Amino acid sequence: MDLLVREAAADDAHLIAGLTRACWPSQGAPGPDGQDDPAAVVTQHLQQGGGFILQDGQQAIGSVRWLPLEAEEGVWEIRLMGVLPQWRGNHLSQHLLEAVIHHAHASNVDELRLAVPADQPRLVDLYAAQGFELAMELDVEHADPLEPAPNVMRRMLRR
Repeated sequence: MDLLVREAAADDAHLIAGLTRACWPSQGAPGPDGQDDPAAVVTQHLQQGGGFILQDGQQAIGSVRWLPLEAEEGVWEIRLMGVLPQWRGNHLSQHLLEAVIHHAHASNVDELRLAVPADQPRLVDLYAAQGFELAMELDVEHADPLEPAPNVMRRMLRR
């Protein structure tokens, strides 16, 4: 593998929208978490926050986005991280997560948060290995009210 994580640019919006849909093809109807985000929404996310694209050579195989929380200065929420199904099982999302963590440090962010779907508890251990802790007192603003509430995890970067 020839892995590269690169920062997403505004002209990557269509690519990221396609990757997001391909990472979660069985999600069904579009939800508030953005699995069926059009490129215009991805562009907005990239302008307000940012994103990274994971590539193997020239082939894009995963992406992640983050947004600053409006209500809490210095806090970013990691959203819509995924690797294409045929590339899973190789811990490749770790590269995306590490890129966001490093970028947040360089940007003097105080805290990172992410939501773990209730039906994927094994991800709690994956994120805990990267320094995230469960924060049961926190809610996710964009959670689908028709789905079980996700678990929120946080990583403090500056104390």
